[in-house]
Amino acid sequence: MTILFTRMTRTMVLTVLVSAVSACALPRPGPNKEEILQIQFDETTETQIVFVDENVTRAVAVVPESGFPESFIRGGAAASDRISAGDTLSFTVYENVDDGVLTRGNVGASALNSIQVDEDGFIFIPYAGRIRAAGNTPERLRQIITERLGAQTPEPQVLVQRATGDGATVSILGDGIAAQGVYPIQRSSRRLMEMLATAGGITAPSEVARVIVLRDKTKGQIWFEDVYDNPHLDIALRPGDRVLVQRDPRVFTVLGATGTQANVPFGMRDLSALEAIAQAGGLNSSVADPTGLFVIRKQDTETASKVLGRYDLVRDPTIIYVLDLTKPNGIPLARDFDIRDGDTIYVTEAPSVQWSKTFDTIRGTVNTAQTVGSVAAAAN
Repeated sequence: MTILFTRMTRTMVLTVLVSAVSACALPRPGPNKEEILQIQFDETTETQIVFVDENVTRAVAVVPESGFPESFIRGGAAASDRISAGDTLSFTVYENVDDGVLTRGNVGASALNSIQVDEDGFIFIPYAGRIRAAGNTPERLRQIITERLGAQTPEPQVLVQRATGDGATVSILGDGIAAQGVYPIQRSSRRLMEMLATAGGITAPSEVARVIVLRDKTKGQIWFEDVYDNPHLDIALRPGDRVLVQRDPRVFTVLGATGTQANVPFGMRDLSALEAIAQAGGLNSSVADPTGLFVIRKQDTETASKVLGRYDLVRDPTIIYVLDLTKPNGIPLARDFDIRDGDTIYVTEAPSVQWSKTFDTIRGTVNTAQTVGSVAAAAN
């Protein structure tokens, strides 16, 4: 029986060792370092391996363009007292006769309330006819109506009140603003920062708040801090502008032997590989391989051409950037290597981890075999 038990144990251990060598039976978070590096020898794949050095960090350090177009910056402030299509107007007409064209008896005044300027910019006033209101100030419109009515009644007096309507408003939207809504352009809110204050101010942290302005078919986006630090970027608003204020939507994905495996928000304006690893909880010191830090990115053709030293690319390739933190310049390179929106950071396990798992599996197998042998011996 002892001989049978020994043979059984050897057979089970041998089976486990064969499985371990194939590395298919043991759980792991993904491919190991050697498996990833083999990609560089595959000429048919569009995925390229690049070892990060100072030249690579400089090549990928191109900051995406962000800012307002010149047409936004150089545009003057809109006249807040100019009437626009969609505005709502109210009129009071005073006549100094008992029976005027609009008043009867001794009332002396007639009110015409909530008259909206049509899409073509006109309004209609009884006895004055169809009058163009858009583009005029309330004072100029008062003069026009007074002149028109003066032919019907002696010395009429006209008051004009303007309640801003659809024509002179700005839409403020996004999760980074206190009160979303449609706001009129007034003397106190002609510019971007003034309008944001009117909407309750931003709720997102200023260092990660982005402001996007859409005017007709032209769009500009900028960091809130840039507007705050550079007054010339505090652009004048135009009727119909749409302003979106949002928290920085950029995320990177982290996988492998790190403190967490998830999509992680940037949390700051500029993020390096070293800072990204720290935000993800750092390397798992018990299993991580510091020589196997990979940043996987769909790289634009222009930058990829500089990095790869080839100019025959017709499509954006996937580049796997390799960082080795154990080298003398490993940590400085990781500090200078910029992370981009959509990047995936993958940290491989140390080779010793797989061997540890193998030994644990063998130990468990031997213990199981011993238990089976003990039960069999007891039964005999």
